[in-house]
Amino acid sequence: MIRFVLSRVLSAIPILLLLSVVTFVIIQAPPGDYADYIRSMAINQGGASVEAAEAQAEAYRLAHGLNDPLHIQYFRWLTGILTRFDFGHSLYFNKPVGAVVAERLPATIALALTCHILASIIGISLGIIAATRQYSWIDTLFGIVSFLGMTIPRFLLAIVILYILVFRMGVQDVGNFFSPRYGGAPWSWDKFVDLIKHVWPVIAIATFGGLAYNMRVMRANLLDVLNAQYVETARAKGLSRGAVVLKHATPNALHPLIAYQGVVLPYMLTGEIEVAIVFGLATVGPAITGSMAVGDVWVTATFMLVLAATLIIGNIISDILLALLDPRIRLGGAS
Repeated sequence: MIRFVLSRVLSAIPILLLLSVVTFVIIQAPPGDYADYIRSMAINQGGASVEAAEAQAEAYRLAHGLNDPLHIQYFRWLTGILTRFDFGHSLYFNKPVGAVVAERLPATIALALTCHILASIIGISLGIIAATRQYSWIDTLFGIVSFLGMTIPRFLLAIVILYILVFRMGVQDVGNFFSPRYGGAPWSWDKFVDLIKHVWPVIAIATFGGLAYNMRVMRANLLDVLNAQYVETARAKGLSRGAVVLKHATPNALHPLIAYQGVVLPYMLTGEIEVAIVFGLATVGPAITGSMAVGDVWVTATFMLVLAATLIIGNIISDILLALLDPRIRLGGAS
């Protein structure tokens, strides 16, 4: 098992390096950089002449090496990460990129994991119920729910809920994790409740899509497994319906869902990012869009690299879970 895990971890290193190259090239592809943003701000808000603004922008490029070839900028960025754990400095946030990541990534991961846990528990449970009641009104209702969850864009749901909260219900403090009186207060039950009041739309919307997928896949897999010969044998031995479904059929029906865990964390992160952008929460989403808008490539590249790392980590976790569930996988991976 240890050899299996090590092989997966070692194989992930070159993939992560390749993804860092692709990410860096893509974010550098659009024309313009942060120096152009400085030039436009100097002209529009500072009242500087075009010549002075151009000189200011060029000085920034020279100071930060933006005129260097792309591969030199990449290796400088990568060397800083590997040797000093330095992701660069963000002028948009006026702080090191590592500080921006440390501020926004934990809240993003916490929300994404919450959505993932809820989507997995509820979706798998509803999928089991739908499969064991095939063609009933419950199965039809759950099918409609899964169809809506997989087809309605999450940002559209976020806009609708935001409109209802602000313009129909008069909710204030939208875009914050806490109300003003709880912002700097120590943790308490009241502060936790206040947090839930502010983040429930993000959790509900991001969970809805994952729930729909889990329910749909679990229903389809369980229906196939329930028709297998070993399940018929278990029924012929006189086992109860619950024992047949939960002890014999469900574990084998979970294989595709466990394999899906490799992409579910990035999926939940992107779902949270979409909704957080609409609600303006201080998570990864607004940081990415804000930095991209002004050409602050170091913030964008770092967050894209983090999302790529979550995809790789998720695949490693799913491989480990599948190996624990099915010894044939880890024996095959170790051979």
